[in-house]
Amino acid sequence: MATKSSAAKITEEKIIGFYMDYVLEHEAYPKSIYKFCKECKIKEEEFYAFFGSFDGLQKTIWNTFHVNTLQLLNKNKEYGSFSNKDKMLTYFYTMFELLTLNRSYVLFTLDGNRKTLEKMSDLKELRTHVKEFANELVEEANADKTLKITKQSPKIFSEGAWVQFLFLLKFWINDSSAGFEKTDLAIEKSVTTIFDVFDNTPLDSIIDFGKFLYKENFA
Repeated sequence: MATKSSAAKITEEKIIGFYMDYVLEHEAYPKSIYKFCKECKIKEEEFYAFFGSFDGLQKTIWNTFHVNTLQLLNKNKEYGSFSNKDKMLTYFYTMFELLTLNRSYVLFTLDGNRKTLEKMSDLKELRTHVKEFANELVEEANADKTLKITKQSPKIFSEGAWVQFLFLLKFWINDSSAGFEKTDLAIEKSVTTIFDVFDNTPLDSIIDFGKFLYKENFA
């Protein structure tokens, strides 16, 4: 068990690392917090200081991909001057770079859920974050428009961004190209297409945005 002197060193990030390593090394989720903590040589109260359950920990891992993505974007001094389209492109490029760095864990957690990603409880909080990011982009764009008819709907755009993320996630899961270059191409073409549609098509005519995305040809 961890000593009092080492207890202060336990952080949320370290517990996440312990958990991801445990899952990959055992090829299974830990059966109890007690056994997990014992193997990782930490105290249960140290675990509970950051997470109430494994479910909460798993949600946090997905949220961390978003948080780390934003941190990397904000470190880029030129990011603030990017167009909304380039901001969305950079967001997805960075997000999937982080997912690729943790591909083994992500594929393990998604095994058996690949056809029902939109129903995964682990992704619910991430969905909120992705939609908030997209919503901010729309509000920034609308602030510069004087005519109401030219303004975009934050609700539709943000929901579309989430559907797009799910599409790209499924695409990335099945991507066997070197360096996942096909996923990069899918990101570029899908983002370009979405912004072209919103710039040139009345939002009311987009009845089913999800079907629109899934019909796109990325060949």
